[in-house]
Amino acid sequence: MILSRLAARPILLVAGLFLALALPWMVYPPVALDIACWALFAAALDLLLGFTGLLSFGHAAFWGGSAYAAGLIALHSGLPFPVAVLGGAAFAAVLAVPIGYLSVRLRGIYFAMVTLAFAQMVYFVVNQWRDLTGGENGLQGVPRELLGLDLSDSFVFYYAGLPLVLAGFVAVWRIVRSPFGRVLVSIRDNPARAQALGYPVQRYKLLAFVLSAGLSGLAGGLFAIGHGFASLESVYWTTSGQAVMMVVLGGIGTLWGGVIGAALVVELNDYLVTAGFEGIGIVTGTIFVIVVLVFRRGIWGTARHLLEARSGGRRPGERGPGDAPDGTPAPTQGVGSPV
Repeated sequence: MILSRLAARPILLVAGLFLALALPWMVYPPVALDIACWALFAAALDLLLGFTGLLSFGHAAFWGGSAYAAGLIALHSGLPFPVAVLGGAAFAAVLAVPIGYLSVRLRGIYFAMVTLAFAQMVYFVVNQWRDLTGGENGLQGVPRELLGLDLSDSFVFYYAGLPLVLAGFVAVWRIVRSPFGRVLVSIRDNPARAQALGYPVQRYKLLAFVLSAGLSGLAGGLFAIGHGFASLESVYWTTSGQAVMMVVLGGIGTLWGGVIGAALVVELNDYLVTAGFEGIGIVTGTIFVIVVLVFRRGIWGTARHLLEARSGGRRPGERGPGDAPDGTPAPTQGVGSPV
């Protein structure tokens, strides 16, 4: 596959690293940090949705739970912010263990609804535990400590936090390219066959769920530290929905698609807010519907499919693994490819 071969070449990795380094010069630095954090969140969610076939509407619990955990660590311990962020990611991973254990036995809409229910439980706890979380006011004045360095400038903090984001992307990439990741794809495409081959399907799903939650927590913790606060919005179900929208816009099961989707959504929201437009949901929803109808594999997924077809990898209209009879990918079972 042409893009698969390109993805393995250093030139594409260098280009991606260059864009990450140049991003705060191209957009407002706080927006650049938002793009980086949401891109990692989308990639972490895609690990579960695109490569394991599980649609979660509960990942706000891990993004937001880590935001609060990292904020509390930074507020009360005085530790460097990377330690607080990693502590938040660890909290998200631990939180995902019981939630995943009870959820991965279900499939399809049932799995999505159960994860949504657990996320709303976390939202209720955060809202009611005012002495710890601040309730509706959230956590305010979260510090950015790092060996006495002045990180009050958002431009400087972006580069201080960028290594954590890049480490998260490297982790996701290694997971999907490893034998473990290929087992996840086989479970996504045909769980019964994977079970017959001797793979403990539920255990693999649970591990994928925990890894996805931990990486989501890494992004959420950095987001909270970068903005200096953690709010109830971070644990509300709409946060999960926005991450799902980013993945679908870019292309499910592509990883790069989540980055593109995150950049588009964050930039569009920032532009509309700056312009004083109040009906942001109407615009983003309309664009989402148009993209889904026109680019049924997502923006990056459609571009990759066309390039593969032109290069002889697959003819237009030819069905791939998990594709529906009309040639379009199934929503959650066999979408995209392991690259």
